[in-house]
Amino acid sequence: TLSLMQMAKISSVLQIHQAQKKLLYIAILTYPTTGGVTASFGMLGDIIIAEPK
Repeated sequence: TLSLMQMAKISSVLQIHQAQKKLLYIAILTYPTTGGVTASFGMLGDIIIAEPK
């Protein structure tokens, strides 16, 4: 449950980072990237770069 609470906090701060400050968020997903990281932070990026397996 603590990890879910932290994910919500970080996602909301990232939204503020992107919307109010007009800054670019680039997510680089390297192998191995677990499902939780991909779903929570990786897919929020303006630009998403993924390494093939």
